[in-house]
Amino acid sequence: MSDESIFREVDEEVRAEQFQKLWKNYGAYISGAAIGVVLAVAGIKGWQYYQIKQAETAGEQYLGATGLLSSGKKAEADKIFADIATNGPAGFSALAKFRLAAELAKAGSAAEALKAFDEIANAGSVDAALKNLARVRAALLAVDIEPLDAVEKRVASLNIADGAWRHSAREIIAISAFKNGDLTKADRLYNELASDTATPAGLRQRAQLMIGVISPKLPSGTKPASKPDTADTSSSGSTQ
Repeated sequence: MSDESIFREVDEEVRAEQFQKLWKNYGAYISGAAIGVVLAVAGIKGWQYYQIKQAETAGEQYLGATGLLSSGKKAEADKIFADIATNGPAGFSALAKFRLAAELAKAGSAAEALKAFDEIANAGSVDAALKNLARVRAALLAVDIEPLDAVEKRVASLNIADGAWRHSAREIIAISAFKNGDLTKADRLYNELASDTATPAGLRQRAQLMIGVISPKLPSGTKPASKPDTADTSSSGSTQ
């Protein structure tokens, strides 16, 4: 037997002896830690499975309620939406609350709908896109309830350069300005929307229509801030 083999065997025996001592002193702790890791992993997997099942159930309930609503069974649908809003997982809960708020607005309960949309917009756990949509819906309702400056504050966070919601925010401010008699401001905003190539086509057409309504009512000597593109105007005219 070579010296190298002898040293290897001695080294292995020393390691085995050290391991036995460690296990004797700390084996219970090591076992406990290992069991704890297994239980933690099992708990996480179990919770994930539970969340998936909850989401599936809520999704089925939401679709069912939507079907009932389409069939004219509003009371039954609202009851299901209310249950999802209270007991469903965060995502479906927010969707159900949004649907209930929309139904309130549709029924003419503007103040209640406004409050419901505000709650969604200010909730910390709601998806950012849904929160912004709730802000837009709330601001549209506020146009008939609140003064111009209050409506502007509502959409201030959306009315930013290159913001995804900037066109909707500016249209809402323009509507409020028109309703509150500030025709100069309304005309300026509608002209900006009509001349902005990034403005969605439908919104641009509405802006062009409103420019036609507002222009004859402007004080004499008042000039629009900008003119809509000729191509867009003619296109809109042909559509009409």
